[in-house]
Amino acid sequence: MATFDYIIVGAGSAGCVLANRLSANPAHRVLLLEAGPRDWHPFIHMPAGLAKLVSKKGVNWDYHTEPEAALDQRRLWWPRGKVLGGSSSINAMCYIRGNPLDYADWAAAGNPGWNWEAVLPYFKRAENNERGGDAWHGVGGPFNVADLRYTNRLSHAFVAAAEEIGLARNPDFNGRDQQGFGFYQVSQKGGQRWSTASGYLDGVRRRPNLSIVTGALVHRVQIENGRAVAVEYQRHGQKHRADAAGEIILCGGAINSPQLLMLSGVGPAAQLRQHGIAVGIDLPGVGQNLHDHLDACLVYRCTQPITYDKTNEILAGLQYFLFKQGPGTSNIAEAGGFARTLMAPDSRPDVQYHFVPAILDDHGRHRVAGYGFTLHSCHLQPRSRGHLELASADPAVKAKLFGNYLSDAEDFDRRTLVEAVRLSRRLLHAGAFDAFRGAEMFPGDNDDSDTAISTFLRRRCETVYHPVGTCRMGNDPLAVVDADLRVHGVAALRVVDASVMPKITSGNTNAPTVMIAEKASELILR
Repeated sequence: MATFDYIIVGAGSAGCVLANRLSANPAHRVLLLEAGPRDWHPFIHMPAGLAKLVSKKGVNWDYHTEPEAALDQRRLWWPRGKVLGGSSSINAMCYIRGNPLDYADWAAAGNPGWNWEAVLPYFKRAENNERGGDAWHGVGGPFNVADLRYTNRLSHAFVAAAEEIGLARNPDFNGRDQQGFGFYQVSQKGGQRWSTASGYLDGVRRRPNLSIVTGALVHRVQIENGRAVAVEYQRHGQKHRADAAGEIILCGGAINSPQLLMLSGVGPAAQLRQHGIAVGIDLPGVGQNLHDHLDACLVYRCTQPITYDKTNEILAGLQYFLFKQGPGTSNIAEAGGFARTLMAPDSRPDVQYHFVPAILDDHGRHRVAGYGFTLHSCHLQPRSRGHLELASADPAVKAKLFGNYLSDAEDFDRRTLVEAVRLSRRLLHAGAFDAFRGAEMFPGDNDDSDTAISTFLRRRCETVYHPVGTCRMGNDPLAVVDADLRVHGVAALRVVDASVMPKITSGNTNAPTVMIAEKASELILR
């Protein structure tokens, strides 16, 4: 079929949801286009395999920012999923919805229907929580949420350390209260990763009205008389065109969706003209409002050989492939929590922690000898804003990313991260770690002064992989989509992914992206 009722660009965390929901009616012809391959690789489905996926280029867009002025001109690495399931196929599987106040902010920014009471039903609709359903959780949905089958001794020490220094134990970060420390629930089923491709596509791939095309790089959306009518894409060196009788929905994420809009003539007029692209709709907000969770990692030596640095891979592999048990089922970032620093402006936790029983240097890409453990701390409500720009009119050329981390005029982001690092040290110096704690590797000086920690942040901070906001929803001059996720000024064109978030959520962004797609499916079908 060359003509479809719905064309979905990007089979990631949102695109897989839409492909399932929109094709449920057999009268709807649905095309799902994905630039990456199918999700066949065993390391995708083995949770601990995420450590191996770090260096696997074939399933990763492998982005880098431009030199970051506040981070010693370093270019930060931004991995994004380029495979069926998108980043839900390569992430750490932590299931976090964010804080109810996050969605109050969305609604207050001119987006009715996006407050907590309005979005909670879509979280529950998506979810199959193995603990059962209640006022906060759903059962029977395609997206499986489970407790970890295996956890390291050090992860238990971390949770004990939090209680020791007076931080509450929290068994459910998505329940009545987000604040506190404990073990993450994860998007897994039967000890395996449960990506949106697993949950939303596996059971419907053979629907006769659903066409899934991988290895398809979309070059542009064709817009005629103010309406999106077709997409042009390249596959195996050949160009193709697919026409849309209904809608075209961009689900490429915070980088690819705004890039495709600009390649299609929708975006800041001056920038489009610079690259010889005819201006269809002058939308200056496309690519603006880029923001992310910046992350600081404290790393300590471990005095006992119990970390994941030197796991017996043969034994772990046998346990996993034969029984779906053992360390192969771990998401590595097993425990964590949410806390409020002295900088918190409201009742929300303003920092999140991920504890890793292994040495992480340069995202795990640099292997360090010995045993150790790492504590991530990230600022949940950053005020710094960046943007992205086209580097070329060639769709195969990556966009230029400007994170602009720690650039807010009030210096709020840096000061919050300084407090987050101080709390990290308190956690790792609690008595629960006395039997395991060796020397501090990073920062390595045990200096809690503002100057020393700020120097560490400039030299070592990295992203925790949550870019959002580049096609934000709203009704002001810099908004890109309205509250129904329709692109301003273009009929039959929507954006459905993390790029529409006006502000980042307080936590991992995968579950909120699934929720956005669930809600969008109703908006589209309505």
